[in-house]
Amino acid sequence: MRSKTKIVVLHLKELIYTGIFIALGILLVILLVIILKPKNATPEREDASAYIPGVYTTSLIFNDSKIDVAVTVDADSITSIQLHNLDETVSVMYPLMEPALEELSSQIIESQSLDGITYSDDNKYTSMVLLNAITSSLEQAKNPLGNTPATE
Repeated sequence: MRSKTKIVVLHLKELIYTGIFIALGILLVILLVIILKPKNATPEREDASAYIPGVYTTSLIFNDSKIDVAVTVDADSITSIQLHNLDETVSVMYPLMEPALEELSSQIIESQSLDGITYSDDNKYTSMVLLNAITSSLEQAKNPLGNTPATE
């Protein structure tokens, strides 16, 4: 029997260097995974909002006078609907405009929707014009990322 005995000599420096390089390699892989991990582009709250907060207006022309229907919204609700730039001559010629808007705005703010809106036969056409302007303003206010309530 012939045995060949091999003696292996390990230098402590080489073991320490190898351990350090292995630890650095593992650390580099962990850092790359953390850096390259996909992140959410938008926060959850922005996705959930129905509107972009602000005041949105739609202009109407009555007898060469411009009237603005202003709809104020916050992130999740309609807060107010108002008429701006209403001349005295227009309010005299169309006396049902302000009461019609008050009636529509109270229903819309209460229900937070344009569904099921009712108006009297006395101001049917005025209410329809105002309702179209309100719809147009709400279309401008919609958050493209949000879940907007039905507005038609």
